[in-house]
Amino acid sequence: METVEIFDSPGKGRGLRAIKEFWAGDVIFTEQSISAVVFDGLAERICHSCFRRQEKLQRCGQCKFAHYCDRTCQRAGWAEHKQECAAIKAYGKAPNESIRLVARITWRLDKEGSSKVSDMQLTTLDELEDHLNDMAEDELQEFKVDIHNFLDYWPRTSKQHTIDSISHIFGVINCNGFTVSDQRGLQAVGVGIFPNLCLVNHDCWPNCTVILNHGNQSAVNTLFHSRQRIELRSLGKIAEGEELTVAYVDYLNLSPERQRLLKAQYFFDCTCDHCKNRTKDDIKMGGKEVDGVKPTEEQVKEATDFCYQMLEKMDQARLKGDYHIVVKICREAIEKTEPVLADTHIYLIRLCSALSEVQAYLQSFDDAAEYSRRMVEGYIKIYSPNNAALGMAAMRAGVNLWQAGQIEIAHGMICKAYSILMVTHGPTHPITKDLEEMRVQTEMELRMFKENEYVYYSMREAALQNKPMTMLHEPKSMEEGIKNLFHRRK
Repeated sequence: METVEIFDSPGKGRGLRAIKEFWAGDVIFTEQSISAVVFDGLAERICHSCFRRQEKLQRCGQCKFAHYCDRTCQRAGWAEHKQECAAIKAYGKAPNESIRLVARITWRLDKEGSSKVSDMQLTTLDELEDHLNDMAEDELQEFKVDIHNFLDYWPRTSKQHTIDSISHIFGVINCNGFTVSDQRGLQAVGVGIFPNLCLVNHDCWPNCTVILNHGNQSAVNTLFHSRQRIELRSLGKIAEGEELTVAYVDYLNLSPERQRLLKAQYFFDCTCDHCKNRTKDDIKMGGKEVDGVKPTEEQVKEATDFCYQMLEKMDQARLKGDYHIVVKICREAIEKTEPVLADTHIYLIRLCSALSEVQAYLQSFDDAAEYSRRMVEGYIKIYSPNNAALGMAAMRAGVNLWQAGQIEIAHGMICKAYSILMVTHGPTHPITKDLEEMRVQTEMELRMFKENEYVYYSMREAALQNKPMTMLHEPKSMEEGIKNLFHRRK
């Protein structure tokens, strides 16, 4: 690989560093997975070949488990599914996603006859950490159940492997399984293994981000398909010799919480500058300053505790689909605590985020616009300028503002989102293409608005009745959002 090299990162073990200079938005490397599978709960709603979400999927006639967009996708996925199909049929049912992924990986390695499946692969699965010795006893018991079920599922006609080698792959998947998103990058739909990506170490304030490129599966002839791959993209200038880092967990969490998550999920203690110095923790839990006067610590603590309790109630109501109850809970919490808490307080931001999402779904666009705008204002003070979460939040706010008829602010917000996602996702990603269309549309509408407001609003109403701009899904979804870079079994 001509862009990166393995080196010993102080205090971290092996890592990757740049061997040339990069700028914001540059693709440092791309990598195809050894294998990937759809989550158990989405097996009937996501194509098992291209991982796209579709309303109607065709089921495999043999195993009755795998689902595909059409025959083109089924042919494209047959090489990986062939042995799996026979195994599921013989086993009588599909095992869980971890067992399916281990089996697919093992079949792939057996077929290649090598622990490396590509000349571009910098490391093997054998060289990756499995952290089996670091796991708690109850977690190890769950692993033993999975291994037992794997041995029942694994065909006697396939090459047999030792329990140690199978256990190692389970361990690698547990702490290195990459979250695979749908085609728009909005929902986590599966998990895969990308060995080179596993070498990129964590930093809470990283210089890179990772996105999934689904490739092109539109051609009828599968020879012209391009495979799904991850792209490691630079968030800013990276000097030659600088270590490449990504964030494993969301920076919105407080430093102790990030450290706890990293220790529990990835078995290391984060010693980055932001964790050591607890950078921005003060504003994430801070009080609101008015005319130089701040609330007391006791007032901030009381408001924080109240927000936390209301967030728990809100989550329960949202999971039940009681959206009007969600609105009531969020309004009460915000109205009571916003005089005390800063606009960067993470509980207040989460309440604004939930309220804007639900109100957009309920088509109360004025409220959705107001609270999504406040969410973005908080994010701007917390996240780095090219953070993907900030870009996605700005896009959401831009759509809500447009729906509310606030065209000037909407256009500015969509332009901000576009500039961020051009760096984090690149110009060919479906989300960026959507944003480009929104940017062109709002720019045209803004010119019309400045020329004649009455004509603009008349044409806007007609356009809304024809085809309103939309991007949000139903907020009751219990599917996993893209919160962490790597997927870990629950």
